[in-house]
Amino acid sequence: VCIHRVRSCSSIRFIKSKYVCVFDKSALKFSRQQRLFRTSAVSCGQIVQFKLSDIGEGITEVTVKEWYIKEGDSVSQFDSICEVQSDKASVTITSRYDGIIRKLHYNLDEIAYVGKPLVDIEIDASKGVTSEEDVVETPPMSHEEHTHQEIKGHKTLATPAVRRLAMENNIKLSEVVGTGKDNRILKEDILNYLAKQTGAILPPSPKAEIMPPLPKSETVPAAPKDKARKIPVPVSRPIAFSGKDKTESVTGFQKAMVKTMSAALKIPHFGYCDEIDLTQLVQLREDLKPLAEIRGVKLSFMPFFIKAASLGLLQYPILNASLDESCQNVTYKASHNIGVAMDTEQGLIVPNVKNVQVCSVFEIASELNRLQSLGSAGQLGTNDLTGGTFTLSNIGTIGGTYAKPVILPPEVAIGALGKIQVLPRFNGKGEVFQAQIMNVSWSADHRIIDGATMARFSNLWKSYLENPASMLLDLK
Repeated sequence: VCIHRVRSCSSIRFIKSKYVCVFDKSALKFSRQQRLFRTSAVSCGQIVQFKLSDIGEGITEVTVKEWYIKEGDSVSQFDSICEVQSDKASVTITSRYDGIIRKLHYNLDEIAYVGKPLVDIEIDASKGVTSEEDVVETPPMSHEEHTHQEIKGHKTLATPAVRRLAMENNIKLSEVVGTGKDNRILKEDILNYLAKQTGAILPPSPKAEIMPPLPKSETVPAAPKDKARKIPVPVSRPIAFSGKDKTESVTGFQKAMVKTMSAALKIPHFGYCDEIDLTQLVQLREDLKPLAEIRGVKLSFMPFFIKAASLGLLQYPILNASLDESCQNVTYKASHNIGVAMDTEQGLIVPNVKNVQVCSVFEIASELNRLQSLGSAGQLGTNDLTGGTFTLSNIGTIGGTYAKPVILPPEVAIGALGKIQVLPRFNGKGEVFQAQIMNVSWSADHRIIDGATMARFSNLWKSYLENPASMLLDLK
């Protein structure tokens, strides 16, 4: 007997005549408590409008950056449909259905709105359900309930893409702490959990960065390459003279920058600059670099700068605070979530390293590697980009010695680091020697921070970097 659908417990209805076969009525037995027929959950040829769901953080519109499918393509559940970008992060949208794409509602770089159709999918009955089930008399489950995973009587909020990632890595969602709205488990929560369990950096660093150190004899020829790399190379772009002005809407991270910098303009800034002799730190990093590479981590100067800043914030917590809009209350932040400005293809982004006060230099370097990898791929999550309490901007990697950094509200201080230069300096005996000099430019909120506080913090930060061994006395 081939039956396509059962409409009730007392009658049988055949949807398509080609499924009807001769049968013995006595062979069919059913009860009102349980139906024993195999069924499919969807009907053939049905067009479903797949709407853009709420991705949290109050985001109402996103920009479509890339389509992974086109009209006429077949998709399955959890297949990637497109990548969208809000003013906070990039998100990959996955399919909830098995079927065929019939219509794309947006072109690239167009604005898509939450709750509006993203694509039209024609449901494929042959792939509608991954495994057939016995139909039991239970109330139908809503779509919202399908986005929860029932574990030990506790509903865990997670999207299908996150559940798929957890399943592929054999992770129980009940063991993961969600950082999203209503404790929703996000993609970065799974990655962070997996990194803690395995000690790996996700996504993994390129193999070139994990290669064991070469003998000293083989590292000598690298000097000319380093010198050549410092020469700026112009970016070649096709020259097009259209004769017409071009107007583009402000979207994505640019839109976020407009909002943030407009708010920053209301803050009275004051600046403070100094120079730091990094000669000892340069030597220390050279000694530790091979050890870090063996452990799969690229060690730059930034982890030392970040850790020294955290030690300084313990002594001057006013720099790790925030001021409310009415300027009546100051909140001293317990966590040192130090942001690092990054230049990416999507624009300027500032992810932050969480809880630096309890992290080692190596742990900071590992987290920076992860953030840089995700930033380059445009896959930083909201959790990585929010919650910062203090910021460092290493503008020296591009060029320049001094800068005038702009505070990122609700933070109250920011530092800009210049490039490291070999310059002549005098020692205590009046002798000239080669020194590795870096300039730093601080900006602070003059409403609650005075110049003396900023100078004392800078002097302490400077002392840690000029004598890196002194950090051992204050490390916890």
